[in-house]
Amino acid sequence: MLSQKLQDAINAQINAELWSAYLYLSMSMDAEAKGYKGVANWFFVQWQEEQDHARIFMNYLNSRDCKVELKPIEAVDTTWGSVLEMFQETLKHEKVVTGLINNLAAIAAEDKDFASSNMLVWFIDEQIEEEESARDMIFAAEAVENDKYGMYQLDKELAARVYTQASPLATAE
Repeated sequence: MLSQKLQDAINAQINAELWSAYLYLSMSMDAEAKGYKGVANWFFVQWQEEQDHARIFMNYLNSRDCKVELKPIEAVDTTWGSVLEMFQETLKHEKVVTGLINNLAAIAAEDKDFASSNMLVWFIDEQIEEEESARDMIFAAEAVENDKYGMYQLDKELAARVYTQASPLATAE
């Protein structure tokens, strides 16, 4: 059985993952409204990934005979000044999420909950990828910031990104 402290923290993380999904969906809609269909696709894939993350945590709580408690999702911004600003906010947000995941790992370690610690390794690795991806997108957006053709090419490239279901869900079904 999970400690109440860890159970509460995972429930809060579920809310944070759903908020992240909502943020990326909002970014996707803003990018599309501005004519950046590839950027919109990139953020739409992010939206799907964040929903997966929430589902993994929900599945984990259910597997440990704990109650999933869904809370209201706070509002998110709906417009950004540029594609670069979107990716800068993405990196800032992912760093916050990394802190939240690290906090979960600390609670699990404090509880000597090895099963939870093991489950969280996937999220720790995932956050490294998320931050790296956001940094890569910032670099790309900075490189073409004042170049319309370059932005067109970047947008076209981002349109090719496809959603891949998170591995913990692929093996769970």
